[in-house]
Amino acid sequence: MRIGFDAKRAFCNEAGLGNYSRNLLNALSKYYPDNNYFLFTPDTGKYRLFTPEGNMHLVLPGMKISQVFPSAWRSFGIGSLLLRKRIDLYHGLSHELPFFIENSGIPALVTIHDLIFLRYPQFYKLTDRQIYGNKFRHACNRASRIIAVSQQTRNDLIEFWNIDPNRIDVVYQSCNPIFYERVPERDKITIRERYELPREFILSVGAVERRKNILTLIRAMEEFNIDYPLVIVGRPTEYMNEIKNYLKGKKIGERVYFVHHVPTMVLPAFYQMARAFVYPSFFEGFGIPIIEALASGTPVITSRGGCFPEAGGPGTLYVDPNSAEELADSLEKVLHNETLRARMIAEGQEYAMNFTESKFASGVMDCYRHTLQELGKL
Repeated sequence: MRIGFDAKRAFCNEAGLGNYSRNLLNALSKYYPDNNYFLFTPDTGKYRLFTPEGNMHLVLPGMKISQVFPSAWRSFGIGSLLLRKRIDLYHGLSHELPFFIENSGIPALVTIHDLIFLRYPQFYKLTDRQIYGNKFRHACNRASRIIAVSQQTRNDLIEFWNIDPNRIDVVYQSCNPIFYERVPERDKITIRERYELPREFILSVGAVERRKNILTLIRAMEEFNIDYPLVIVGRPTEYMNEIKNYLKGKKIGERVYFVHHVPTMVLPAFYQMARAFVYPSFFEGFGIPIIEALASGTPVITSRGGCFPEAGGPGTLYVDPNSAEELADSLEKVLHNETLRARMIAEGQEYAMNFTESKFASGVMDCYRHTLQELGKL
């Protein structure tokens, strides 16, 4: 097959949608090497986050006008290129499809990661909600099939937009395979020194934004005397100012470490050095850091409800994200109960095997074949 992708995020996004795109492209290339994969992107990004190799082929805009207006190229300029490249199937990896792709005769899938902007509109600007709503919904309407990254996202598509359930496949994503590997002790020591990390710590990973709810975690540690350092890894936003204002004059302020722009290749060491991983987010489409932590052998505490049990499985502790007391109680258990820790680590690593890159690739490839079979093209 000749499969095309909207691969902009693979080249331009460090985390989140970028990781999803890179992990999928690498997995498909590895496990289904007989196909050719065409990566459509307006540019390759200033940080060179991804390098296509082997059966992956980079497709860039040929015209200057398309380079000046990259969004327009993704929405309107890709169509003719798909036909020229003889693409058998096209996959929008991050909520979007080119306009009028349904007129090309080329089957199209779109991955929808979440509809948080509809369920929690208070976390988004009005203009962003309008843009997301238009783009995502139009992509769903034009797609031959839809891939949802969790049952929660599938339910949201049905609830908010009345999408036909028979058009939606749930395919769980994977994390980078390096999270399943043990980091040598000497490398951990080097990384600890490089980032000036404490010897033992509680870890949280994810953009430092209001929805991730880090302030409740910090309050839990302050109010209930959890005497451990906290390392927060993620992109800063305005919400960080609120956190820093809370920390002023408090003893816990000396124990909170903010670390930004940690390369993926280094991140497994953070997880494996952590005593516990805490992810108190109010809502996610899936929550890939949970899988990274489980695969790394780190006990996980996360929020109750939503997609979190899908990602966390039976070995994770679940709490009310609004309750500092519940968070503190779970932290005390995970930090000090060795029997519980051992069980959580073992069950977590076993559950993480449900999200390997081979299963991810297989699930998506099944969707491709199903789509082509439905349309009589396979």
